Amino acid sequence: MGSQDKGNITSLSLIAAAFVILLLAAATAGCTGTDRQQDDRVVVAVTIPPEQEFVERIGGDHVRVILLVPPGADPHTYEPPPGVLADVAEADMYAVVGSGIEFELAWQEKIAALNPDMLVVDCSQGVDLISTGEGGHPGSDPHIWVSPRNAKVMVENIREGLVEVDPANANDYNRNAAAYQEELDTLDVEIAGALAESGTTKVMVYHSSWAYLARDYGLVEVPIEDEGKEPSPQRLEHLITQAKEEQIRVIFASPEHSTRSAEVIADEIDGTVVLVSPLAKDYLENMRDVASAFAGST
Repeated sequence: MGSQDKGNITSLSLIAAAFVILLLAAATAGCTGTDRQQDDRVVVAVTIPPEQEFVERIGGDHVRVILLVPPGADPHTYEPPPGVLADVAEADMYAVVGSGIEFELAWQEKIAALNPDMLVVDCSQGVDLISTGEGGHPGSDPHIWVSPRNAKVMVENIREGLVEVDPANANDYNRNAAAYQEELDTLDVEIAGALAESGTTKVMVYHSSWAYLARDYGLVEVPIEDEGKEPSPQRLEHLITQAKEEQIRVIFASPEHSTRSAEVIADEIDGTVVLVSPLAKDYLENMRDVASAFAGST
């Protein structure tokens, strides 16, 4: 089969898939009309679990959240099933991370097309992005939420969006956001104190997820992955040597990625692999656990 024929088939497949999604969206809208009359909560779509936490803490009983990338999935590679996309047809608002996460680069425009009246809130607005020039979105590191200081910016953007789509409950949104901001301030102080007291200056991680936390608290992140790919044997050898020279004994990996390379390095340095996730929904508890793990790695 020629390349032109293959291209035609691919184009037809994409058109068919889009048609199916639109039909599902229409069906969902038709079936849920009565439900929406009985449930007047604001429907908010989010990309990742930490955003779900932010929206629920700000919105309280006024919101219902649609999570597009479920727990345990990798937002760099995840593809949602048509049923999930159809759910977004009833959303009042979509809070995108906005910093170049691959899921949003691939799906945000398609999702917006399903629901043209939906407010799209860019949670990265106001965040000082870290330049990388690597990966699927050249120019910035997408993992902005791992910094509590960035989380405060994201919370403010979400608050503004909720007030815009549901001004009747603005007072509740403002009060809830202010209370959560205070908790994030406390978390910031706790993390800064724990890391400063520990003397930790460098953390070796499989996937580069922690650059914003590292920037805020004076750490250096050493990624094992090489531009999103498994390291070469030469890079592994270099990392093993570096870990030995700098007395690194803990290698951090996440449940969303392979631990193989981290385990290879840990075996060579007589160290351990510790799992920390940047995507856990319980943001405050998870970030305390991460900070404790980093602080205890020296």
